Amino acid sequence: MDVEEVAEELYGLRPAEFVAARDTYVARARAAKDARAAKAVAGLRRPSLAAWAANRLARQRQQEAQQFLALGETLREAHRTLDAEQLRAASGQRQQLIAALARTAAALAGEAGLAVSDTVLHEIEQTLHGVLADRDVAEQWSRGRLVKAPEAVVGFPAVAPEAVPARRAPAAGAAEAAATTATAETAEGEEAAGAAERPAPKKKPARGEEARRLRELARARTAVEEADGEVGRRERELVDARDARQTAAEAAEEAAELVGRLERELHDGRKARQEARAAATTAGKAVTTAEHALREARRAAAQAAGAVQDLERPSRG
Repeated sequence: MDVEEVAEELYGLRPAEFVAARDTYVARARAAKDARAAKAVAGLRRPSLAAWAANRLARQRQQEAQQFLALGETLREAHRTLDAEQLRAASGQRQQLIAALARTAAALAGEAGLAVSDTVLHEIEQTLHGVLADRDVAEQWSRGRLVKAPEAVVGFPAVAPEAVPARRAPAAGAAEAAATTATAETAEGEEAAGAAERPAPKKKPARGEEARRLRELARARTAVEEADGEVGRRERELVDARDARQTAAEAAEEAAELVGRLERELHDGRKARQEARAAATTAGKAVTTAEHALREARRAAAQAAGAVQDLERPSRG
């Protein structure tokens, strides 16, 4: 059994059809004594609705998918090299493109008879964010093999202004020359002004005020760090909750499929039992008829034998 061909077929099916088809292939592999293929196929997981819709987009819109994958390569390289200007320029385009592709995936799912809710649409967008940001997710999506949305909301973090490379400072020699020129110009100005007073230097902030400002800055930074930590915890909780919901939904669907299969088997078993009982009744009637016919045949045979005997007696005399 070619596991790749089986996987290609399974992930092209609708989610509700996945488990039954997978189990059929597993049974075939076991019947053929192909333990390796049976184990590999049994390990294939049914995709969520969002992942299936995203996979369908990659399968049916291959040109757009390749362009989207190329964009992901560009963005990952720009982020790796801290090309802040390129990242900022692509940010708006990225959001619009993801939203448009998510709507296309939802439309393709609708064509296959599956409606996409706002929650599922958000998960499709989250999946496409993952395709741009994570090379492994991009690889699975390009093959149409995603099972669920990325566990965490992945993406490119915003580039802070300080991340942009600063302009280089003037060379030391140029700085000294500028300082010398400024000094000469000042001296000439002072000589021309005669006894003019020099401008008073700016007052330095008092030590107490500077210390207070530093303490406030430290408290503000601590508050920011705590807020960021709380945001991170809430995001992880949200991801865990969504994963738990998705797992529960998948378990419920698989249970429903199992119940449906067992109900069909029970119905078939009851029908077979009824047919067997009817066949047994018919066979019993046939046996009774055959027994009666046998008795009649034996009686007729006995009568015929007696007649033969009666006919043989005169000839002997």
